[in-house]
Amino acid sequence: MAAAALLRGAAPGRGGRAWSWRLRAAPRRRLGHNYCSQRGPAAGEASTSARSGYAHFLNVQGRTLYDVILYGLPEGSHEQPTFLLECDSSVLDALQRHLVLHKIRRRVTVEPCPELRVWAVLPCAPKEAGRAVLLQEKAECTTILTRDPRTARMGWRLLSQDEGSALVLGGRLGDLQDYHRHRYQQGVPEGVHDLPPGVALPLESNLAFMNGVSFTKGCYIGQELTARTHHMGVIRKRLFPVQLSGPLPVGSIAPGTSVLTKSGQAAGKYRAGLGDVGLALLRSEKIKGPLHIRTSESGLVALTASVPDWWPTSTK
Repeated sequence: MAAAALLRGAAPGRGGRAWSWRLRAAPRRRLGHNYCSQRGPAAGEASTSARSGYAHFLNVQGRTLYDVILYGLPEGSHEQPTFLLECDSSVLDALQRHLVLHKIRRRVTVEPCPELRVWAVLPCAPKEAGRAVLLQEKAECTTILTRDPRTARMGWRLLSQDEGSALVLGGRLGDLQDYHRHRYQQGVPEGVHDLPPGVALPLESNLAFMNGVSFTKGCYIGQELTARTHHMGVIRKRLFPVQLSGPLPVGSIAPGTSVLTKSGQAAGKYRAGLGDVGLALLRSEKIKGPLHIRTSESGLVALTASVPDWWPTSTK
């Protein structure tokens, strides 16, 4: 397994602050917080100290505001339920205000948790995505190891106060670009650049494929449009991973640039990327034909869209 860099907001090549939030019901007396069980994961053993889930916060129009990964920590005999909420570091303050706004008649404390670092542990090959990560026995109880809830292709999440690379046997420390290239190749959006707040729609962003939405739970903000779109079964556009070829413009392709078919018809829009890989919101019926982007600097850039192998078979 290869250890990549921090997930969100880190300096290249190093794990940085997790930019997570600790949500807990306010106890009647002051208590310490344990972030995992009494011992860390032994070699060849996956941690059961946290359950993870992926989700989007939506506005009343059913459009994405923030994408998050939620970690539910085990309850101690004298503790209230505790959760860690991982988010894009650039929306830290906005998300805090959003959470406090919806804290109604509940004794809940929302506070930053900057002492933890977040690491992505990525598989060297797709066949290794489901294998357990081997941690050194010296891992302390500050370590949280859990599968990435979005897809097995994204490996594991490692939250620790220590250097994450030191905990993974045979791990290779990558940098932030390694991580972003990997997730773009897998078609996994993340953060406000890939999911513009108030613009992106959750089902067009493949939220259902990434285990991020329930169609049986109770009411939530933005449910009406999301549920109606799902039950109608018509999602004409989706975020697809794309490969670019040809002379790329300086500073990469601007988000929102039109993607065209060979005949010049609109097929969708480029969303975000890194170098020659990225994501584009495209009409599903247009992805098999030749596509291109027209730029002022380099003329035409060819674009090839693909369907990730981890998507449900019915979409391929």
